[in-house]
Amino acid sequence: MYSTCLFCHASLGANAEIESFPVGRRLAYDSAKGRLWAVCPKCARWNLTPLEERWEAIEECERHFRRTRARIQTDNIGLAKLKEGLELVRIGQPLRPEFAAWRYGRQFEMRRRRAMAVAGASAVAGGVAAVAAAPIAGPVLLAGLIFLTIVPGLTSLASAPVLFPIIAARDWLEWERVVARIPAPDGRALTVRVRHMHGSRLISDQATGELLLDVDHDGGTEHFRGAAALTGAARLLARANRIGAAADDVRGAVRQIDFAGDAERYLHRAAHLSNVRRGGVASLLRDYRKIDTLNLSSIERLALEMAVHEEGERRVMEGELKLLELAWKEAEEIAAIADTL
Repeated sequence: MYSTCLFCHASLGANAEIESFPVGRRLAYDSAKGRLWAVCPKCARWNLTPLEERWEAIEECERHFRRTRARIQTDNIGLAKLKEGLELVRIGQPLRPEFAAWRYGRQFEMRRRRAMAVAGASAVAGGVAAVAAAPIAGPVLLAGLIFLTIVPGLTSLASAPVLFPIIAARDWLEWERVVARIPAPDGRALTVRVRHMHGSRLISDQATGELLLDVDHDGGTEHFRGAAALTGAARLLARANRIGAAADDVRGAVRQIDFAGDAERYLHRAAHLSNVRRGGVASLLRDYRKIDTLNLSSIERLALEMAVHEEGERRVMEGELKLLELAWKEAEEIAAIADTL
């Protein structure tokens, strides 16, 4: 049983109400599809729980939900808050826009608020630093200009030694900062920097229909296939969509997935669309540091992150259903043998 978020590794918290699954302070469940998620309190992402820890917990969640009076509910989704602090999100048979508003709207809004807070703090800090440095910055810049005027052949302020640390710090933030560490199939941790992001490519294999992911990193380029490609894409897209989105943008992204038909079709459509725009392989990102303006738009990128998560969970569920089918067939064979004894 895990206790930390699969995405940001923050603690999921604990509860004493669901005995078969005492993890998480907000649980979401779908009785019809047999799904149970622990919602991360930090990044608001939904962590799908393992099969063996799910069924009894779903029944317990349903009993608690029905007993709780402090709840709100539509035809498709309900929210109940238990006295002990545990929150239960009950999924019925939701239409996609309503489900997306519950699942993705909160996490994108949290990212948006954090980005606005960071931008505001940076602006304030920059203003204070500028005021404090004004008596020094003026003479330094003037000296730099005079230096460039006197010494021929110099074309950039980077030649002024006093400005080099500032420019180096700026270049590090724009290009060398580590934005993700992705596990490779052989167990290595791949270090992905800002400059690698625009070169990471999601590819739809026309021959096999399989999704492929090429990730640039410090050691070169790593190739992922299938489920590993979805996992890697989810991490990169979380960074690409780091500034979050407003509710209207989330609804626009949902409409794009609906237009494609489902998450799997949208993934292939997005890869193909990006191929057409580039005339080559599909870059996963658009406008990350204003690099690649011919690739996916911000709303398309939001839809891509949603589709990656939903397709990953669909594949997990398909794999579990196959395991259940095998177990059922084995049980049937044993029962048939027992009937003949």
